[in-house]
Amino acid sequence: MATPTQRKKIVVLTGAGISAESGLATFRGSDGLWEGHRVEDVATPEAFARNPELVLEFYNQRRTAARAAQPNAGHLALVALEQAYEVVIVTQNVDDLHERAGSSRVIHLHGQLFESRSTRYKDLVYRMKGDRIELGELCEKGHQLRPNIVWFGEEVPLMERAIEEAATADVFMVVGTSLQVYPAAGLVNYAPVSIPIYIIDPHQPPLTSRRNLHFITEPATTGVPKVAAELLAEA
Repeated sequence: MATPTQRKKIVVLTGAGISAESGLATFRGSDGLWEGHRVEDVATPEAFARNPELVLEFYNQRRTAARAAQPNAGHLALVALEQAYEVVIVTQNVDDLHERAGSSRVIHLHGQLFESRSTRYKDLVYRMKGDRIELGELCEKGHQLRPNIVWFGEEVPLMERAIEEAATADVFMVVGTSLQVYPAAGLVNYAPVSIPIYIIDPHQPPLTSRRNLHFITEPATTGVPKVAAELLAEA
C-alpha cells in the first residue's frame, strides 16, 4: 500500500472487451468460434503441430486487423490516470493498443501479437517488423518461428509478476473481461482485501465475494473515463 510520499498504485486487468470497442474480434464468439475457427484449431500447441500453416495465417490476419485498429477512449482514460497515479496494466489482450495509447507499464499475460519466438528456444523472442510469420521462417538457431502467444495448455510466464503487482495495489480495476479465463481471472483475489475494486463491463462478471466492489455496467469507452475522472478528482 502507498505511503503518504508515494503515488497510489492502480492495477488494471483488461480483457477482450476493451479491444472489441476498437473493432477487434473478441476471443470467442457466442457460437464458440474465433473468426470462423474453433479455438482448438488455432490456439493450442497441438493445432500448430498439426497444421502450422493455418495457425500462422490466422495470426497473420490478426496482426493486420490489430495494426488497423486505433486506441479508444477506454485506453486513453487509463493513460490519463498516470497524471496522478502509478498505473500498471495487466492485459489478457495480445494487441498493442495500450502501448499505442501511451500507457507506460503493460504486462501482457497472454503474449504479444507483434512478436515472434523460436519453437524450440522460448527465450529467443523477436520484435516483428511486418505482419507476417511464414512457414520456413527460422530463428537464429534454425528452428521455425511461431507467434509469441500463450496458447491454451501453455504456462503463463508473467503470472507471478502480475500477482506481485496486484498484491501491492491501492485500487484494482477490471475492464472488459468476463473473469472466466484462468489464471488471469484469479488475479483479483491477490489484491488487498480493503481496497476498492471497480468492475467495468456491460455484463457484470460473477464476482461477489469481495468487499468494496463498484460495478459499472457500461462499455470501456464510457465506463473507464467515468471511473478515471472520479479517481483523478480524489487524487
